[in-house]
Order: sequence, then C-alpha cells, then structure tokens
Amino acid sequence: MTATFSFRFLPVVAAAGLAAGAAALSATPAALAQSAPQQKSAPAKAAPKAAPKTQSKSQPKSNAAPKGASGSPAAAAPQVGDSQPRLLGQYGEWGAFTASPNGKKLCFALGKPRSAITNPPNRPRDQPYFFISTRPADNVRSEISLVVGYPFRPGSDATAEIGSANFAMYTENDGAWIKNVADEARMLDAMRKGAEVVVKGMSGRGTRSTDTFSLKGLSQAVDRAEQECR
Repeated sequence: MTATFSFRFLPVVAAAGLAAGAAALSATPAALAQSAPQQKSAPAKAAPKAAPKTQSKSQPKSNAAPKGASGSPAAAAPQVGDSQPRLLGQYGEWGAFTASPNGKKLCFALGKPRSAITNPPNRPRDQPYFFISTRPADNVRSEISLVVGYPFRPGSDATAEIGSANFAMYTENDGAWIKNVADEARMLDAMRKGAEVVVKGMSGRGTRSTDTFSLKGLSQAVDRAEQECR
C-alpha cells in the first residue's frame, strides 16, 4: 500500500511472526506477503489530515495469506531479514514468540479465534489472528492489533467487545488497531480479566464478520513476551 499520510499499520509481527504463531496454534500458514517496515505515527482518527499522536509505531503492510500446513513453528516460519520467529511458550489458546527482523527485537503474544462467523456465510477469507506486540527499539509495549483475513470496508471501524466493555478499532486493509491509543492499556486490562473478546467488522464486499477469541492463557503469553523484550 502507498500512503502519503500517517496511519497505524499492522505491526512488524505480521511479517515476522504470523506463520510461526499460527503453527503453534494448529493453523500454520505456509507463506506470507512481506514488506519493509515503515515508521508511522498513530492518529486519533482515520483521516488523511489527522494530527499524529506522540506514540510512534514501525509497521509494514499486512496481506497475510494463510494456507493449511503442518510442521513445527520454526520450520514453518518465514525468514524476515536474518530472523526466524521462535516460540517462547504456549499458554492455553495463546502463544508467545520472539524474533529480530532487521536486527530489531520483537516479542508478541498471538491467538486465533475459536469461532469465525461471516454473514452471508461461507464467504472466503484468510485466517484471523490477534496480536499483542512489544518492540523495544520503537518504544512500543503491548500494542493491540488484529489481522482479520479480508480487506475491511474502507473508512469503517471494527469493534471489540470484552464483557460489557466496547472498544472501537481503526481499520486499514486487513488490519485493525485500537482507535484511541489512550484506551489501549484499558483494553489489555479488560482482556486479561475477561473470558473472551468478540471482534466484529465488515469487508469491502459488505460481508459482516464476528470472530470470538478465547482469552485463556492471554495474560501468561503477554507476560512471557514482555519478559523477553524487557
């Protein structure tokens, strides 16, 4: 994607760790589309002229193309620079991983949905994944992001529901991020305490999706990833 203004793109984990994480969660992608990371600033709203926030992210475009495959995370992980993602541990429905794409250490927790529903049903889509990522070199800790498996409707928001709490998520291509950066810590706290997170969105074709992620093991996976990237 070419952009002339600041957006919050998918974290480096999309290129560095998607295949490895999926392998540990029994849905290993065989390959990923990868691109060089870009330094971006996080806007409060998805608008070309939005004033950037102070929080800086370094993220590439994600157009993940998961396909069914078998094998270990190490064998399935794509090369990103001189780095291959390494599984740190599996905790319930979540895995913790580390990698060093382009010499920058990256750690993340990754989960996939226990149910993924589309309306109309049976519309084709790639595997969705939820990330909590930390990149010390960019001063980014516990960033929340999602790969939904299809291109979102341009300009649309996704929503994340955790119990009675609701969070708006900014979307771009097939990725989503917390829309209000100030709410990121509150959302992660809700995820640590909750049983599941339900993410709803709409594709460019008008297909509605409802993805339910179990939060079992989320806290342990995030803690392990953060410990690795202190």
